Amino acid sequence: MRDLYDVGMNAEGTAIIFHRSALGQSLKDQVDRAIGKTESCNRHTRETQLGPVSEWRTTLRLTSHNVFRRTLGRSRSGVEFALNRGKRTAMQYRKFGKLGWQVSALGFGCMRFPTADGERLSPNILEDEAIRMVRHAIDNGVNYLDTAYPYHGGQSEIVVGKALRDGYREKVRLATKLPTWQVTCAEDFDRLLDEQLKKLDTTHIDFYLLHALGKSRWHEVVLKHDLFGRAEAALADGRIRHLGFSFHDDYEAFEEIVKGTDLWDFCQIQYNYMDTETQAGTRGLKLAAEKGLAVAVMEPLMGGRLADPPKDVRDAMEAFDVRRSPAEWALGWLWDQPEVSVVLSGMSAMSQVEENLAIAGRSRVGAFTGAEQALIARAREMYQARTVIPCTRCNYCMPCPNGLNIPGNFEHFNFAHLFDDVKTAKFRYQVFLKPEERSSACIDCGICEDICPQQIHIGEWMPKVTALLG
Repeated sequence: MRDLYDVGMNAEGTAIIFHRSALGQSLKDQVDRAIGKTESCNRHTRETQLGPVSEWRTTLRLTSHNVFRRTLGRSRSGVEFALNRGKRTAMQYRKFGKLGWQVSALGFGCMRFPTADGERLSPNILEDEAIRMVRHAIDNGVNYLDTAYPYHGGQSEIVVGKALRDGYREKVRLATKLPTWQVTCAEDFDRLLDEQLKKLDTTHIDFYLLHALGKSRWHEVVLKHDLFGRAEAALADGRIRHLGFSFHDDYEAFEEIVKGTDLWDFCQIQYNYMDTETQAGTRGLKLAAEKGLAVAVMEPLMGGRLADPPKDVRDAMEAFDVRRSPAEWALGWLWDQPEVSVVLSGMSAMSQVEENLAIAGRSRVGAFTGAEQALIARAREMYQARTVIPCTRCNYCMPCPNGLNIPGNFEHFNFAHLFDDVKTAKFRYQVFLKPEERSSACIDCGICEDICPQQIHIGEWMPKVTALLG
């Protein structure tokens, strides 16, 4: 059988069947005999060529067999793949900072479970399906689950607790987050932690994060209420095993927080090929790694937007010699970087779990060639060409004498146009900007316009930002 077929799997979980000989019988008949029942065969990519492997291929879905891809090297017949019945591509594992523990390349983010009403963040979780998805991921090598106090209106932790019954708790490391915005005194740390332990139905939390830190919460919550004292006590009594933080602010705030204590073992940042210069960015990723912190990446697909790119971006990816789905391009770019410990994906359907498991199994550090890196850079440029306001975040306009976060306002406005997603842009505008930082506070004084290198008419744009996002 292996003399006749070379088999791989693409990002959609589709087996790619390469025929090694030029036998005249139907490919589908040959494959049926070789590996059993299949669904309908798609069209040949080159219908008239049935010669060497390099000249043609076809795709089909396997209904009763899993196929995994293993590159064996180049031969006269092209890249060879091995066919293995009943096996999936093995999950890849990576260093988790300085802890000496190997984490699965893919982590399960529990913020976007399937819901009965179709709303992504709804508390009406389809529990049976969510539990089935989580357990399927664990059965196939995922060993890191990430949830938080507010996810799905407080229901995510409860569903995760149920999913981890029947022996599944022992198979994973569990992460959840302290809602720092609910902390008004030091005692709130223990009150909220104990509530979370109960909801998760567990005796301990492996990785406990201070949720959504930025400069303001760092000073006004963490330091003000000495949460590190409470965290040290929780570490000592075993309720939490490791302390970290998730982050939403600029690089300067990230650097201050990373260097602010020796208690950090890990952090969680928003990072993808469109966010290399925003929030912590690539500089923050490398800083954390230099300090020995594991880095969990959230929003690797920008809430799914990078999995469904505009036509020009998709066309560029489809024209490239290496065939990957847009999701695999985005995820593979992250896994290519050794500083990335685990990539979290918020999955809403079993099909997404299956696709991400397959992609994670093919992930490698340093696998992208120069040409592949150039394609990602080109995709980024095509997205950025859709930018409405040409703000580069140089911060020459800051600080604004009236308290506005000028680059922040422009970032959310541009986001709405980049991804044709006003709803999410409004959410980001409301969550990440304080009322006094928003565009509505602009008095059109003109001071910022005199020093803007891009010569942006800032005073004219701010009412437009308010009209769209306010």
